[in-house]
Amino acid sequence: MLSKSVVAVFFVLILLYGNLFIEVEAIGVNWGSQASHPLPPATVVRLLQANGIRKVKLFEADTKILGALSRSGIQVMVGIPNDLLAPIAGSVAVAERWVSQNVSAHVSSNGVDIRYVAVGNEPFLKAFNGTFEDITLPALQNIQSALIKAGLATQVKVTVPLNADVYQSASNLPSDGDFRLEIRDLMISIVKFLSDNQAPFTINIYPFISLYNDPHFPVEFAFFDGTGDPIDDNGRVYDNVLDANYDTLVWSLQKNGFGNLSIIVGEVGWPTDGDKNANMQYARRYNQGFMNRQRAGRGTPMRPGPMDAYLFSLIDEDAKSIQPGNFERHWGMFYIDGMPKYQLSLGNNGNGLVPAKDVHHMAKKWCVLAPSANVQDPQLGPSVGYACDHADCTSLGYGSSCGGLDLAYNVSYAFNSYYQVSDQLESACKFPGGISMITTRDPSVGSCRFKIMIKSDSSGGEPSAKMVLRRSASVLLLLLSMCMYIVL
Repeated sequence: MLSKSVVAVFFVLILLYGNLFIEVEAIGVNWGSQASHPLPPATVVRLLQANGIRKVKLFEADTKILGALSRSGIQVMVGIPNDLLAPIAGSVAVAERWVSQNVSAHVSSNGVDIRYVAVGNEPFLKAFNGTFEDITLPALQNIQSALIKAGLATQVKVTVPLNADVYQSASNLPSDGDFRLEIRDLMISIVKFLSDNQAPFTINIYPFISLYNDPHFPVEFAFFDGTGDPIDDNGRVYDNVLDANYDTLVWSLQKNGFGNLSIIVGEVGWPTDGDKNANMQYARRYNQGFMNRQRAGRGTPMRPGPMDAYLFSLIDEDAKSIQPGNFERHWGMFYIDGMPKYQLSLGNNGNGLVPAKDVHHMAKKWCVLAPSANVQDPQLGPSVGYACDHADCTSLGYGSSCGGLDLAYNVSYAFNSYYQVSDQLESACKFPGGISMITTRDPSVGSCRFKIMIKSDSSGGEPSAKMVLRRSASVLLLLLSMCMYIVL
């Protein structure tokens, strides 16, 4: 039998360090896979484990990723993309087949700890113009029926990750919150269905997007330092937008009779590039501020206690759509090679993020503008356009990490991006007119990194199909700035 002194010491240790263990268990991350050269899934799983991350949210049911998560001790939320909602909504048999292939098979045979199925991804986003409004609830119902038939409904819960634009407040006070008028009846039906099945409401909250969309948004109110002007809502004081937004949802649920429904924050984070407000300093400030709150067990005025949340995101995705903005490819805490971007304590240790192990890079070679090239060469503009159409040039935008480069460096960055995504093929650095060359001298300057691609399963000599994109506005702006430079 333990002595009283031993029990007392043990009790003190729990008081001192118990919140640390709770915090590590509580935080999750989003693992996206839209990369030209993704890290092997097994490498990413080891990265998660090394950083004490025990929950992961996936946007689709990738067999290799789910296989790598087998018996890993990591809880999984597996997603159904929006383009699958229609067939699943239209047929219970399709839903049953999806559950059988993507949930049952991995839970029973591979020991994957799947806890949630995320049906769609922000399907009621205003930008979708109602495309998924009639099919999301039927898809949710059919997946639930399929889970019941598979005997998994107790273990695996359904949810729908929604954007924070599904609710609003006319006064900007959380207590005036309610669901958006044009989808209010639909939202109440979905909320009732979730409540009836003991399933959570999943919401994505992005203070960065508030800042991106509104140049007059108070910057300090986006962070957790308490330096912004607070909002007083009948005695409930809000010193940051995350708390105010979250409690607007709580009030929306409460007003419609579902005040006790559990909430998951499916995505929360800050990008590091692609916009003037997307940088390392702000990203670290935001994410560390959020983690400090989690560690301290702080919640919101309406819901005290740490949030059930997933940081967005784990690793950069250089093939992701940039329709919302160039920052979309830069949400990761880690670069595409698994190296940490900045120091961030998740509570697992005092040394910050742990990098991925056994990652192999290609040779230290870069493709740049040849010194002999003429900046007025008519081949220059089309060559840059081609390179950026097939690679990632989002760091060249205004206010981004490479936004201050001169013309030659702009061109070199574009050429190198294409060269690296093409697995350093010699032919990928042979732009017309001899205007490019391969160098072994790193052209990186200041905050602008000229990357070297990693070796991955997709390396094979041809540009990834995911990188064959429509010419973006950023490319056109780059070409325009080149023309202005030449004219001046």
